[in-house]
Amino acid sequence: MSLPAEFHEIAKRVNNWGRWGEADERGTLNLITDAVVREAVATVRTGRRIPLALPLRQDGVQSGLIPGRINPLHTMVQINQEIFGPGTVATSDDAVTMGLQAATHWDALPHVSHSGKIYNGRPADTVTAHAGARFSSIAAVGHLVSRGVLLDVARARGVDRLPGDHAVTPEDLAAAEEFGGVRVRAGDIVLVRTGQMRLALAGDRDAYGYPSPGLSVRTPEWFHAQDVAAVANDTLTFEIFPPEIADLWLPVHALHLVEMGLLQGQNWNLEALSTACAEEGRYAFLLTAAPEPFAGATGSPVAPVAIL
Repeated sequence: MSLPAEFHEIAKRVNNWGRWGEADERGTLNLITDAVVREAVATVRTGRRIPLALPLRQDGVQSGLIPGRINPLHTMVQINQEIFGPGTVATSDDAVTMGLQAATHWDALPHVSHSGKIYNGRPADTVTAHAGARFSSIAAVGHLVSRGVLLDVARARGVDRLPGDHAVTPEDLAAAEEFGGVRVRAGDIVLVRTGQMRLALAGDRDAYGYPSPGLSVRTPEWFHAQDVAAVANDTLTFEIFPPEIADLWLPVHALHLVEMGLLQGQNWNLEALSTACAEEGRYAFLLTAAPEPFAGATGSPVAPVAIL
């Protein structure tokens, strides 16, 4: 089934192909300039640090809903081994097998494709079994520090958690701005809180994954208009799941990653940040969120920290 005309119309309005040159692999991250970072640093007042990552553990948030995306399997490969001989310093080493998008993570731009293309009009078949993503892999992100803005949609609507059938709209995002007394600016990393993470933290993996509130297909145009550098939220699927338009699966992924070159993240734990922002009465902060630079990978774990 081909993508509907409605999708292609939105894609034309948000498309960034060629905006930063034909060779570009970083998309909207180009919006994070030195001036943006200086302004981000200026948001720090108390030095309060809020970690936003889930623990990497075997009983993590993956329930099998997404094929092949396994929770971390941790193995000890050395335990107090005196590798240089008896009486020498002993070492313990670990190994992990996991889906790179298993827990708190960023999706790289080639994570999805549509109509045979990835970001900047490159062929989707440049992602191969042996080399992974030839262009725009997660390694192309490099450092990632900017002003973070929490759009606490759940708190703005007066609830702990949005219902599973709630599609977060541009109106919701604008209302969360108003609630937080903040305005999203060019180069910002926007964090959208739905409260869905509360289910995962309570141990209900199935309910966390499905049904899930998330971003509406209408929101990419809002992020495009604001020149947002990256977006992350506190859900498994990022966008509303099941989709708001019947049989149109992962349209927000396709619009963000393919058309806009907009980095997006899932499974971010925004609960402590929500509390901290409410306590301090401000919703902008310094955010550090560099992914692990796996060459050729279409995603990576990340351990973000918001600094108030």
